[in-house]
Amino acid sequence: MITPAFELTQDLDFLTIIIKVPYARASEFDVYFEGEDFKFYAKPYFLRLTLPGRVVEDGREKASYNTDKGTFTIRLPKEIPGQYFEGLDMLTSLLAPKKSRSAKPLVEEIADSAELSEEEEEEFDWEIEQTPYEESAGSTLPLQYCYGFGSLRSGVFQRLQDELSDVIDIKDPDQTPVEERRRKRLAAEDAKFEPDHYLADFFEDEAIQHVLKYKPWWVDAHKKMTALQRESHQEHDTHTSVVFSEEEREQLRKFRNKSYLLDKRSRHHVYLGLIDILLAYCYEICVNEGDKNVESSWNIRKLSAMLCWLENFTSLHDVLVSFGRRVLCYPLYRHFGLVTRAFNDTVMILQLGKAAVLKCLLDIHKIFMENDPGYILNDLFITDYCIWIQKIKSKKLAALSESLQNTTLTKSHVGFELEELEAAAVLVQEEERTLKAAGTVSKQQLPSSESETSDSEESSSTSSSETEGSDSDEGESSSSEDGKINSVQGMLQEERTAPLTDCNGLRQGTNTSTFEVGDEKSKVSLQSTSVPGKLIEELEKQMHTAIRLSEQPEGLATASCILQEQEGSCVSEPDRFSNDTAGKGDFLEVSSKPSPLLFLCSTNEGED
Repeated sequence: MITPAFELTQDLDFLTIIIKVPYARASEFDVYFEGEDFKFYAKPYFLRLTLPGRVVEDGREKASYNTDKGTFTIRLPKEIPGQYFEGLDMLTSLLAPKKSRSAKPLVEEIADSAELSEEEEEEFDWEIEQTPYEESAGSTLPLQYCYGFGSLRSGVFQRLQDELSDVIDIKDPDQTPVEERRRKRLAAEDAKFEPDHYLADFFEDEAIQHVLKYKPWWVDAHKKMTALQRESHQEHDTHTSVVFSEEEREQLRKFRNKSYLLDKRSRHHVYLGLIDILLAYCYEICVNEGDKNVESSWNIRKLSAMLCWLENFTSLHDVLVSFGRRVLCYPLYRHFGLVTRAFNDTVMILQLGKAAVLKCLLDIHKIFMENDPGYILNDLFITDYCIWIQKIKSKKLAALSESLQNTTLTKSHVGFELEELEAAAVLVQEEERTLKAAGTVSKQQLPSSESETSDSEESSSTSSSETEGSDSDEGESSSSEDGKINSVQGMLQEERTAPLTDCNGLRQGTNTSTFEVGDEKSKVSLQSTSVPGKLIEELEKQMHTAIRLSEQPEGLATASCILQEQEGSCVSEPDRFSNDTAGKGDFLEVSSKPSPLLFLCSTNEGED
C-alpha cells in the first residue's frame, strides 16, 4: 500500500482532509471515521490517521473528488463545535497508531512510580535493541559514554573514524565523559579566539549591519500571529502563520514514527539542545540572508556545541554563553550583535509554536542531508528532533520561550574580556585622531614658511642684479684700459677676469646656491656662468685656430681651477696652455670640444 500525500485544515465547525490520489479510481474508495480514528482506502492508496480531536458522523459530512488535480476533499464535523485541533501540521505524529501515541505517557507514569512490570520492561529493552549500534552489546567492551538525542546512542564513531574529524571536534567521544568534553571545548575556544578579528568586525561593521537588516520568514509570521492574537484574544492562531511546502510535507511523511522513553534529566538536555540548534540555525540564516551555500552545514554544526562537541547543557544560561563564545571564535562574522539577533530570533520561533520549530528542523535536516559527513548528525540528532517535536505539548515550548526571554547574556559572560578590548581600542583610535589633527596643523603652517623663503629669494635676486650692474661697469673700465692688447687677447682676458671680480660674491646672470665648507665654516657661493651671446659666437669662429702670444701678461692667473667638488677645491689645467721651454713661443691651444660655460676661479696675489 502507498501512503498518499495529505494535509489537514480546520474552521470552527469542520475538519477538512485533502488527500492526493492521482492514480486511484474515483468510483472505488472507502472512508471510515469515528472519534479520533480516520481511515481512507482507494487502491493502491491507504491512509490511517489519529486525529488530535474527535469528529462525529451527523449527516453534515461531505466528500468530493477533483479529477484535474486527482484529490479527494473530505469535510468532517467536529464533535464539539469551535474546538481547536492542535498539531494538524505534525504529519508524522498523525500517522502514528493510536496505541503508539498513548504508550509514551503510560510508560512515563509507571516509570515515575517505579512499578515497571517485566513485560513492559522487556518491551522497552526490545525497542532499544532495535538500534543497529547495539549489535555488539554482548561482547566485552570498555565503558562507553552516551551522546546523541536524549543520550541514547553510543559506539557510533568507533565505526566512523574517517568521518569523525569532519563532523565533530572531540576526539574519541565514546571514551570521553561529558565533563572532559566541556573542559576541552572551553580550552579550544580560548585558543581560537582572535582579538584582532573581533576588533576588526567591531569597528568595521558595515557588512554586519547589512545582514542584521535581513528579515527571515518568522519575523513576518510572528507579527501576523501577534496581530491575530490581539484581535481574537486567543493563543491558537499560530497555524495560520506557518505554512509547510510540499517538499517539507513529503519529508515528514518519510519519517518513521517513534516513541522516546526519556527520564526527566534527559528531557531537560533535549530541550536545552533544541535551543542550541536553533541559535546556530538563526545565525546561519541571518548572515547568508536566507540563502544556502557550501558553508551552511559547517556554520550550524560549528556554532552548536551539542552538535560539534556532543555537549549536554545544564541551564539556559550555559547554552547562551556557549553559543556566544563560538560565534566570536569560528565563523566569518564575529560580532556580538549577531549573538543578540540569533537570540531574539530563537525566542520568536519558540513563540510561534511547534510548527515553526519543526519547519526550522526540517530545513536543518535538508542542509545536513546534502552535506556528505553531515548526514551523521541527522541520524544522531535532527531526525529524532523532527519526530519528537511533533509530540510535545505547545505549553512546554511556550514556557521554554518565556524562560529563554528572561535569560540575559552580556559581553562579560563569554569570558574573552571584550569590554576591555573595546575600551583599549577606542583609546588607540583617539590617540591616532589627535596625532592626525596635529599633523594637519603643521601642514597648514608650512605655506607661511614657504612664503618667507620666497621673500628672501626675491631680496637675494635684487642684490644679485645690483652686483651685476657694478660688475658690468668694472668690465667696461677694464676693457678700455687694455685697448692696446689685440682683440683676441682682450677677449680671453675678459673671459678670465670679468666673471671673477669677486670670488666670494655673486656672478653675472646666476642663481646662487650656497653651502657650508667644513674648514672655518666659511660659505662659498657657486654660480653657474651665463656667458654673453657675442663672446660665444667669437669663440665658435676661432675654435680651431692657434693664437700665438708674444708674452704672457703679468697678473694673469697661471693656474686655472675647474670646480669639480663641493668643497671648492681648484684643479689646475696644464692642458689649457702649452708652454715653450725657450719662453718665447707660447701658444694658447683651444680645445676642440666647445665649453663656453667653463667655471674659473682666480687666485689671490696675497696667497701666491
